[in-house]
Amino acid sequence: MTSGRLSTYLRPSYWALEPEPSTYAPSSKWSNKDMDPVPPRHRTWSTWNYVAYWISDAANVPVYELASSMLAIGLSWRQALPAIALGHLIIAFVVVLNGTIGARLHIAFPVLNRSSFGFWFSYFSVVSRVVLSMFWYGIQTFTGSQCVEQMLKAIWPSLRTRVPNHLPESANITTLGLMCYFIYWVIQFPFMLVSPQKIRWLFLAKAIIVPPSWLALLIWSFVKVPSSKGLFKLHATTTGSDFSWAYLSSLNAALGFYATLSVNIPDFTRYAKNERSQYVQLAIIPVAFTFFGFVGIAVTSAGIIIYDGKVLWNPLNLIDQWTNRPAAFFMSFSFALATLGTNISANSLSAANDMTVLLPRYINIRRGQIICAFLGGWALCPWEILASVQGFLTFMSGYTVFLGPFAGIMIADYYIVHRCRIDVPAMYDPHGRYRYTAGVNWRAALAMIIAVPPLLPGLINSINPKIHIGGASHLFDIAWLFGFFVASGVYTAASLLFPAQETFLADDEVKDLDEKQLEEVEDEKEKMSSVA
Repeated sequence: MTSGRLSTYLRPSYWALEPEPSTYAPSSKWSNKDMDPVPPRHRTWSTWNYVAYWISDAANVPVYELASSMLAIGLSWRQALPAIALGHLIIAFVVVLNGTIGARLHIAFPVLNRSSFGFWFSYFSVVSRVVLSMFWYGIQTFTGSQCVEQMLKAIWPSLRTRVPNHLPESANITTLGLMCYFIYWVIQFPFMLVSPQKIRWLFLAKAIIVPPSWLALLIWSFVKVPSSKGLFKLHATTTGSDFSWAYLSSLNAALGFYATLSVNIPDFTRYAKNERSQYVQLAIIPVAFTFFGFVGIAVTSAGIIIYDGKVLWNPLNLIDQWTNRPAAFFMSFSFALATLGTNISANSLSAANDMTVLLPRYINIRRGQIICAFLGGWALCPWEILASVQGFLTFMSGYTVFLGPFAGIMIADYYIVHRCRIDVPAMYDPHGRYRYTAGVNWRAALAMIIAVPPLLPGLINSINPKIHIGGASHLFDIAWLFGFFVASGVYTAASLLFPAQETFLADDEVKDLDEKQLEEVEDEKEKMSSVA
């Protein structure tokens, strides 16, 4: 490569995106094609797409782990299952409320967030979401690598003896594990280049292929260990206040499981054909996650009986015990496919949407996914998080410290404070009506300051139990609920007592925006007819 060509590649102008003439922003510095409201021709997601999306997302390894790990900390199935159902029912309400905003306005979470946090303060929540998405991307990639290892082991039983380990035990991963991690990372990479409009077909395929394998796993568990001897015989191993806090911690973990999507669900509902298309999420989320959670609990309880009291809360560890190689291969393949779909949709796409706002002139959704693949895939160490049951639940609960308040503020702002009247073009303008005070809505900042700090001692204690903080640690067991209701309450009170008058739309402004939207729809119809 010549030095002249290399210098060309190093110029920022070489990587600049082609500006879109239809952008709402005052210049390409503030928006790009993927940030703009979704035009009618790209609003292709129907009700069945959202059903397939959530069924496919529910049928993955972390859902199994979430349910079965509750048994590992002392709950019975009768206590764990209601925690899963209640947690996902609450999250479903939040998902639909925030999802409706995306379906109405056709904009992604990082843009929508500016109406409540302010143009510049919104970057705090966006950066937080980028980091969390990349963490989850690494977690899911590691889970997929475990599936690859089991598939290779089913084909080549002596694999582990033929590939010696050169890593210390403290690394929490073996040489073979690292090799499988790289293989799975490479396999899923091409799927990250598929557009959000077309990726819905992957969810449909996954929703058709994966659930039958889970049903087969459930049948296997009841055949091997009848429920009267396995599932129904197990009882809680904790009592009193320890049980109460263990239950609340499990509920918080269930809430935290999809607390990320409860915040950034507009990234996907903005592609809805209409806002009614996504209402089905209110029913499908609790039903799907409770069913697949039950499978995880039932199979884990059977594994305790079959494998001499071992609590195999990770299904890949359970499959590792099998001697039936074809069954091990196909079940591992099913989990690998399930993980791939979830990782692309819920993690890499979410991170990419957020990154487009950080550098809209240079990053679109495709480039953002590539960045997520490298940073989230290799800069983090997901095997450290998944090294223990307690570590997994701590991770699940930890980031709810921020996500609960984010969701509460967004919902309160749209439905209570602004009463569903939002100026979409103004959200693309750093000097527009949502600038607030120097780009910061102090009401949202106040809500965060009041809601988050009380939870930090519990978070610190969960990371390092040697740091004793007394009863304050229990507040962390209800982190999402505390953050959501406190932040939304403080934000609503501050906004109503000290209203930001410049952000409210008059009736004539609302009418003008509605007419502009109708004109855009008509323009899209003309474009489609001319192409036809």
